[in-house]
Amino acid sequence: MRRFGDPWRSDAPYRERPGAYAAILGSGPRTGRMLLAATPNEGEAFLLPGGGVDPGESPLRALTREVYEETGYSVQPLRRLGAFQQYRWMPDYQMWARKICHIYLCRAGRPLGPPVEPDHTPVWLPVAEAVRRLSVAGERHIVSRHLAARARRTAA
Repeated sequence: MRRFGDPWRSDAPYRERPGAYAAILGSGPRTGRMLLAATPNEGEAFLLPGGGVDPGESPLRALTREVYEETGYSVQPLRRLGAFQQYRWMPDYQMWARKICHIYLCRAGRPLGPPVEPDHTPVWLPVAEAVRRLSVAGERHIVSRHLAARARRTAA
């Protein structure tokens, strides 16, 4: 599995931290747009909505929960696009983690209310701009690869 970000450190006691993240494409009036979560972390970060899979929780259940918490939207997972790993310090949890980030292609549902997490804002951007602005290299890589393959299929 491809790694993005910092390399493994022999002095860090890593714990496995699986996560599920959503590449959410709009439909109807939002066709051609992607839903991201904007956060004020280190300036403004644009992220695929998603997060950690809690003990006893399935990845798809975590995905729908996290999307709602970060954007206020419901979501329909369509298929898994891929995964990448990161080795990093997680200050919110005070732990070193080997994050295994699974990316799913999703269709946006309806908004259910405002985001539960106060530091997240839902942002709809044109797909190409959304991909360019993704702050996490692994997310950008997997979504770009999917969109390029889709463009090749459409052109054939």
